[in-house]
Amino acid sequence: MTAAIELKGVAKSYDGVAAVRPLDLAVEAGAFVALLGGSGCGKTTTLKMINGLVAPDAGEVLIGGRPAAAEPPYRLRRRIGYVFQEVGLFPHMTVAENIAVGPRLAGWDKARTERRSAELLELVALPAAVASRLPAQLSGGQRQRVGVARALAAGPAIMLMDEPFGALDPLTRDALGADYRALHERLSLTTVMVTHDVMEALLLADRVVVLEAGEVIGDGTPAQLFAGAVDPRVAALMATPLRQAERVRALAGKGADHG
Repeated sequence: MTAAIELKGVAKSYDGVAAVRPLDLAVEAGAFVALLGGSGCGKTTTLKMINGLVAPDAGEVLIGGRPAAAEPPYRLRRRIGYVFQEVGLFPHMTVAENIAVGPRLAGWDKARTERRSAELLELVALPAAVASRLPAQLSGGQRQRVGVARALAAGPAIMLMDEPFGALDPLTRDALGADYRALHERLSLTTVMVTHDVMEALLLADRVVVLEAGEVIGDGTPAQLFAGAVDPRVAALMATPLRQAERVRALAGKGADHG
């Protein structure tokens, strides 16, 4: 079966420093893949090469089995939604106008665009009343939901997400992550999400690809990586949430004792 996304020997350097070393990666349709790693590991560059925001120095990106470079960038990006941490909503446009950007560029008529905007607000669990508001009038979590709605507006099969929930408070982040995962399932999306948060990667993704210095050092389901990562750096990474859970349990135990 043809992969939804395939990177073949893709590499990228900046000023002679390798950001991504020759990388092979295939993402099947319907998969939810997390690219996990610290700052500077190459995960965001990898994400941007998928939709042509960054051109690889070597190798090839295939979308649905077709070379991405052979397609005009604007057409490619209409088929690939993109959500990032800063959201990037146009401050002078209402929520409805922000969501309508993609459909308008794709030539949709006004009535169809308005229907899609209303449908997406419901899909991302926002009240219809926010359609007429400006981004500055929304909370951070609401703005991020609008960002997801805007990325979904033209009906892409692929969603790319770059630290999408990183700037949110823990409760909002957890709720939005769970809601997006449900959307991924409901819409049969293929999602690639960049994160440096181990717990977020393990809880949301079906598959976690660990990057360091532009290279893949781990690749598997959360259960596989927990069961026994071959690379000691990946093993150390997987041990982090377990250590945190132990500390929380210890604190909870002390609280019970005092009670």
